[in-house]
Formats: sequence, C-alpha cells, structure tokens
Amino acid sequence: SGSSELISQVLKQTCLHPLCRKFPPSVRYRRLFLSQLIRRLEASGCEPLDELYDALAEVVGAEETMECYKSYLLPAGGAVSLMENIALISEGTTGLVTWEAALYLAEWALENQQVFTGRTVLELGSGAGLTGIAVCRSCSPKRFIFSDCHSTVLQKLRDNVRLNGLSEQTTPAVSVEKLDWTAISEEELREIGADVIIAADVVYDPDIAGSLAKLLSIVLRCSSAEGLPQVFICSTIRNLETYGGFKQQLEAEGVGHEVIPAPVNHVFPYNRQSAIELIKLRR
Repeated sequence: SGSSELISQVLKQTCLHPLCRKFPPSVRYRRLFLSQLIRRLEASGCEPLDELYDALAEVVGAEETMECYKSYLLPAGGAVSLMENIALISEGTTGLVTWEAALYLAEWALENQQVFTGRTVLELGSGAGLTGIAVCRSCSPKRFIFSDCHSTVLQKLRDNVRLNGLSEQTTPAVSVEKLDWTAISEEELREIGADVIIAADVVYDPDIAGSLAKLLSIVLRCSSAEGLPQVFICSTIRNLETYGGFKQQLEAEGVGHEVIPAPVNHVFPYNRQSAIELIKLRR
C-alpha cells in the first residue's frame, strides 16, 4: 500500500543508503529512528515490512561505539561526513563535535563562494573539520589549511579530512597544521600567506580571547594590496560577557569589525534560535 511503499523509500534513503552504510550514525540514533518508522507503519495499519524489521534487528544487536558518523548533504550534491565523539566534551577539549557556528559559517560560505574561489584559506580552530571540508567541496579554494592546537583534535581532524578524500595531492591542496595562537610569529603567518582566514566557535574561553585578538591583529598586518587577507569570525554567543570581552580585546589591538548578514538558505540542521554572529574584521 501507499504508506508501506513510502516507508520503504524512506528506509532506502536513510539507514540503507550507501552513505549511511559506509559512515553509520550512532547505534542509538539509528535504533530510535527505526523504532519511529515502525510505529508509523503500524499506526497506518499496513503490512509489516521485512526490510524494516531486519534493519532494526541489526542495530538492536549492535554495540554502541564511542565514535559515530554524521553526514551533512551539500546542495550541489555530495556530502561532508565526519567522525564525531559521542561524549560531547571528552579529554578536556571541545573540538571533537560540530558546533552550531561551524554549520552557520558553512552555510554562509555556500552562498558566498566567490570569497574563497582561487584563494589560500586558513581556518583557525578547525575542530571536527565541517566548515573547511564544506568550503573545499563547494567553493574551489586554491589551497586550504586546517589548524588546531590540541593533539587529539588534530588526529580526528586529519582522519575527517582523509575520510572526505582531501589531501596535499588533491585540488584544492589541503593540509592540517598544529597552530598555537600564543606562540605563532608574524613570520610564520606571512609564510602561510593566507588570503582568507575563517574561524567558527573559537570565542568561548575568556583566557584565550587575548591571544586570539593579538593573532588576528598580526594577520591583518600581513595585508596585501587587494585588501587581503579577509578575516571572518563566526560565534555562537553563549555568554555576552565573554563575547563582549573578545570584541574589547580586538579594539585594544586596533582591530575593527562589521557584522555580516546571516545566510538566507537553510542547508544544515541546527538550532535557528541560537544567537550566532558572523563578523568581518578590519584594521
């Protein structure tokens, strides 16, 4: 009947989809999803679907792992698949899960591809890698440098970059670098030669706001004739005091900013009620 036909289609596009087979979401998520599908099917009074019960049997018997995958579909086709850590903040770092501002910044990038096309892009605090991989997939940068400073995060980041088929040999050429905001010199930043610098959800710790502001002021000093580098910082404002403190630190370093309008198209799933702000910095 119509309903079981529809549910069979839903199953093919989700749990039985090749992407889901290759990069499975958490066991718990698949179990809840399939239970919900079964409830819908039973409520509509349709014939039981063997393939649905087979899929459920497979996850009911499965062990939950610490790691799972999330795949984000891109508007032009293809997807960004990330290995994520189920325990939200493990090993004392927040870089192992995808935060809302990363999704917001990725959406903005998809609508403003010209900012990145043919350019060398440096991302600070790349975390799980979502924004950068989306930019590499959709915006044709010449080169993309992912960076973070925590070794566990860097290892996961390298895995995610590789998982999505990106490397030094691909177009764009991609590298993953350890970058300590407190220790990097102007010389090293000039050597990277980034035209565009992006960062998402890096302003959550008042203790590092000062070194971030200093780093960004150095970056803006490296400017070339074409008004580059352009610097974009995207933040979920969880604490007004922390965020305001960061803006004061920028001001103290002689760095101004303007707020950039939000992306129009809703591409990725995240809480639209969250206070998220994207700013572009200027000297």
